Amino acid sequence: MNRQGLAVQLGPLQLKNPVMVASGTFGYGQEYVDMVRPDLLGALVVKGISLEPRPGNPPPRIWETYGGMLNAIGLQNVGARVFVEEKLPWLKTFAVPVIVNIFGNTLEEYRSLAAMLDGCPGIAALEINISCPNVKAGGMVFGTDPHMVSQVVAMVRSATALPIITKLTPNVTDITVTARAAEQAGSDALSLINTISGMAVNVETRRPRLANVVGGLSGPAIKPIALRLVWQVVQAVSIPVIGLGGISSTEDALEFLIAGARAIQVGTANFVNPRITLEIIEGLQTYLQRHGFSHINEVIGSLQLSESSTD
Repeated sequence: MNRQGLAVQLGPLQLKNPVMVASGTFGYGQEYVDMVRPDLLGALVVKGISLEPRPGNPPPRIWETYGGMLNAIGLQNVGARVFVEEKLPWLKTFAVPVIVNIFGNTLEEYRSLAAMLDGCPGIAALEINISCPNVKAGGMVFGTDPHMVSQVVAMVRSATALPIITKLTPNVTDITVTARAAEQAGSDALSLINTISGMAVNVETRRPRLANVVGGLSGPAIKPIALRLVWQVVQAVSIPVIGLGGISSTEDALEFLIAGARAIQVGTANFVNPRITLEIIEGLQTYLQRHGFSHINEVIGSLQLSESSTD
């Protein structure tokens, strides 16, 4: 696969191409290795990690909707120690930046987790999860309050020299406010969006489809919303923005890049087509050749607006 002209700079991170996998949709990489070799990706974001193992929410935790998926997994994960001892050694064998999505119930948990992972070879960056809607503490509770966003990012910044990416929730009135709070507190980049809160009901039983009642909606249904929010945040901050939310084709990825995202993450589409990331990388290469571009940087932020266009 020819990837000439696809390398991007994402703050302190150098990626061979702008295509990443989103946390929670690619496990720890081992689950997909027979179909996607990790070192073909721009970066691999692992499933969210907490200081201690978490069992997640009770089932049912997933429900397919029109154009998307509702989930309320609840950040089930193996915990930081098992990740470092059992998952990270395997990931280190691939030449791919490994970004660890981290989550805590308290500010101190975020700090302790960042400090612990700071000394682990093989970790390229931390993605701070302050946007998961499926947990009762931390998560979106932190991400919707600009003051808490600032506190969490500053706490992680004080505990690690690793690049940090803050993952924002769309479940706010004005996402540019939380984006600026994360930037000013020391985030090196932003990723957006996480899922949008939603629910589904079984009309025969008159019960919620999810045991958690509400969950996070992802998939193609949220793409236009995600694209609009990415475009607004790109204009509001100076740090790089990673776009995600319903990307399931090369054209989807290009929309986010043209709107100004410096990289993209593929999430729910991995469940539908496990090789979609590789198809998007190849599709970006073809697009460059077809339009006579020598580098993907000529595409990033190239949105053409007429004088009458407004946001």
